[in-house]
Amino acid sequence: MIRLLLVIAHPDDECFAFGGALALAANAGIEVSVLCLTAGTAGSYRGAANSAAELGQLRRAEFAASCNILGVSHHELLDYQDGQLEHQPLTKLAAEIVTRIRTFRPHVVLTFGGDGALNTHPDHTVVSAAATAAFHWSGHPKRYPALGPLFQPQRLFYVTTSYFLPGRPAPLPAPWTVTLDIASVLPRKLEAFRAHTTQAPLLTQVEPIFQQYGREEHYTLIASPTAQPASQAIDLFEGLAE
Repeated sequence: MIRLLLVIAHPDDECFAFGGALALAANAGIEVSVLCLTAGTAGSYRGAANSAAELGQLRRAEFAASCNILGVSHHELLDYQDGQLEHQPLTKLAAEIVTRIRTFRPHVVLTFGGDGALNTHPDHTVVSAAATAAFHWSGHPKRYPALGPLFQPQRLFYVTTSYFLPGRPAPLPAPWTVTLDIASVLPRKLEAFRAHTTQAPLLTQVEPIFQQYGREEHYTLIASPTAQPASQAIDLFEGLAE
């Protein structure tokens, strides 16, 4: 079975940025795992939570519900501090991800680009750096030899964009190499976002943008064990061998 690992920073990243890719993969019988590094307790929208601990509990439950809607097989949320990932050692964050790669053994890894995505969030940039290092190090015999048997995923993709959010600083996105037609699963992507009830004001802002631009998701192939020229594709898993 083909396996996909997504590495993100916050609950709701999985649906906001990657929901179409996850739902399409699940529909195709691909085993999907999502690793989220923080509980998203520094966000502006807090629902009915009266404390950071209460908000963390709510957001964990919302994350689980969203993943279930998208067809995610495995999901895990760690305890790093939202908004503070830039102060964590890169080797520590990468080790967390290497551990999951060597355990889950994904063929494809998805994460953010160094631009920080549409909202240019610094946590997204740090996750990009850590997941990129982990992709390269998980198969390297000199990196983290105590973290289990080596495993090298076959493809690393960054999510990128063909549009920008009004009123926000524009990211510096990577040119895409994959365009996914997610029209068939856009209702599930929005349903997954609605599961994040504490973030309802955000959904109100972005749903019109999704309705206008959200029938496609764009990804950039960043790394592969096979040397190859850049080319355009419509499938993250095209030609992939188990």
